[in-house]
Amino acid sequence: MKPEEIKKLDAYFKRTFNPQFVVKARPRKNDSAEVYAGEEFLGVVYVDDEDGDRSYNFSMAILDVDL
Repeated sequence: MKPEEIKKLDAYFKRTFNPQFVVKARPRKNDSAEVYAGEEFLGVVYVDDEDGDRSYNFSMAILDVDL
């Protein structure tokens, strides 16, 4: 993802969910970014660019010990 795209996603996550959310670029990956709540890793947001329609998919695993 381009830096300006990550900035837009960062603003969206802050506005929609929590101001402490941070979206960061992933090392050696250009199709996704990592999402954190402060320093805690939450999940990965993937970009899907199919037929010129760009969309995003957020994936977050929840461990049973965290429930």
